[in-house]
Amino acid sequence: MTTTLPDAAAPQLPPLTEGLLPPPKPQVGAPRTLGRRILRGREADPVWVRPGLIALLALTAALYVWNLGASGWANSFYSAAVQAGTQSWKAFFFGSFDSSNLITVDKPPASLWVMEISARIFGVNSWSILVPQALEGVASVGVLYLAVRRALNPVAGLIAGAVLALTPIATLMFRFNNPDAFLVLLLVLAAYAMMRAIEKVSTGWLVLAATFVGFGFLTKMMQAFVIVPVFALVYLVVANTPLRRRMWQLLLAGVALVVSSGWWVLIVALIPTSDRPYIGGSQHNSIVELIMGYNGLGRLTGSETGSVTPGVAGGGMWGETGWSRMFSSEYGGQIAWLIPAAFIALGAALWFTRQASRTDITRAAVLLWGGWLIITGLTFSFAAGIIHPYYSVALAPAIGALVGIGSVMVWQHRDHASARTTLAVAMAVTSGWAYVLLGRSADWMPWLRNLVLIGGIVAAIALTFVTLLPRRAASVVAGAGLVI
Repeated sequence: MTTTLPDAAAPQLPPLTEGLLPPPKPQVGAPRTLGRRILRGREADPVWVRPGLIALLALTAALYVWNLGASGWANSFYSAAVQAGTQSWKAFFFGSFDSSNLITVDKPPASLWVMEISARIFGVNSWSILVPQALEGVASVGVLYLAVRRALNPVAGLIAGAVLALTPIATLMFRFNNPDAFLVLLLVLAAYAMMRAIEKVSTGWLVLAATFVGFGFLTKMMQAFVIVPVFALVYLVVANTPLRRRMWQLLLAGVALVVSSGWWVLIVALIPTSDRPYIGGSQHNSIVELIMGYNGLGRLTGSETGSVTPGVAGGGMWGETGWSRMFSSEYGGQIAWLIPAAFIALGAALWFTRQASRTDITRAAVLLWGGWLIITGLTFSFAAGIIHPYYSVALAPAIGALVGIGSVMVWQHRDHASARTTLAVAMAVTSGWAYVLLGRSADWMPWLRNLVLIGGIVAAIALTFVTLLPRRAASVVAGAGLVI
């Protein structure tokens, strides 16, 4: 493993895990069995870390799988394509809507391939179609934990995973058969690979990250590319290797991105139109037109070729565009609960790492996840074409990562008044915003709205004076704040 060396002139912060996790313990005795390694995890971790992760994944699986059959065929458009793919390998490859291969669905087939393999094994039914989505959700939570843990510690990873698992739009889309579930998993895998690439200055991990994004393109086309500029810029800035090598590594990653996203497109483009189905969503049976128009720039401009109804800049049937879109009545209750907290955490984390070296892994993670949140949020906020509230599930991993990293980092600096103030403000803003969002669904558990507001205010006050409390009482306050 390549050791990350700090810049010579940069002052160093104390270890961010100081005071939160015990020092590593030397390994003694006989080698551990496989079962013990799975249940116990790393010897240096507190005993609760691995059981906590297992519990998080088990509860996430239960949440996503419970009564899954109630959704029936979910999106029947994609379910029909799954059925076609089980009856014809040609339909499987092209993502055809029907087994006679008359026309494809309006997306590439990568997410369908997962469901079709399941349906070929277990038969075509709602469970064989939807269980893969639930498992993709569990995997996304687990991979997010691993990525955030590498940046800071297991506590931050568990918080990040829990936020993703419990985000309302995630609990919908990981129980539904739209492409978004698979897309989120692929992008979280790409982020994990990016963290490994930055940590090890590894071309292989960087190429793997690009490959995951490429298969994201084969899942939902241009949406997968939104985060590419952020990933490339973060690596170019923070990787601990000479600039020339960083540029060559990014060039190789670009080649991997083109190959992994373009191989299927090239095959479809080269096959004569008489030998393949019509490209759904295009006006002239063109896969390039589908990429650039209906599933590309047209989503931003509102002039996508193949759209049911053209969008209108600033408004239209897809809703008003602008800075407040993710907080609107249509989107807010699905994704916006912790967006204010995520931005507060982003600012705090950047402040507390301001003196860290250029190659600091924690700040690199903050930049990566913060960039993901900002660029994806702006894209969704100002897109004038076809957009649905469930697209916002792509924001959930970044929100979870920032809340996990930021909250733990600020808690570690709670001896400083600025950190305590940040915790209190984040708590008050989050509970106040939750009060507003719950008011939009006033008939659902109406007592919860006031409880969250009052509890949040009390927790904010307690966090302001947390250093005056005994250690156990301080831990209770922190836990109560997380629950609220």
